[in-house]
Amino acid sequence: MEARRIMERTVALAQSKKAEDVVVLDMRAVTDMTDYFVICTGTVDVHVKAIADAIVEGMKEEGERSWHLEGTERLQWVLIDFVDVVVHVFQPEMRNFYALERLWGDAKRETISNEESPSIPS
Repeated sequence: MEARRIMERTVALAQSKKAEDVVVLDMRAVTDMTDYFVICTGTVDVHVKAIADAIVEGMKEEGERSWHLEGTERLQWVLIDFVDVVVHVFQPEMRNFYALERLWGDAKRETISNEESPSIPS
């Protein structure tokens, strides 16, 4: 599956569990390590777990397995690495502390409302 499709699908899966403040960073112009970051917030640990589980299981059903998964022990920040797309599911305090949107401020950014899909150009 191509990176754009993985990004769109992970956004939809996160939205299906009511992820908050969903943001997509187009990393292609700023780094070679990945094409997209999908960043979202879960309100508490069980919400973070529900979002992360939905993404992992939903992508598995699509034939895409994560290359790396971490943060499932504490559920403060779960990272799901699909190589070309890296998903970050944060609790609010951790998201504010690490501020990935600021750290990668040169990346094209799109905030996704719960009713829409990403529209970053291919």
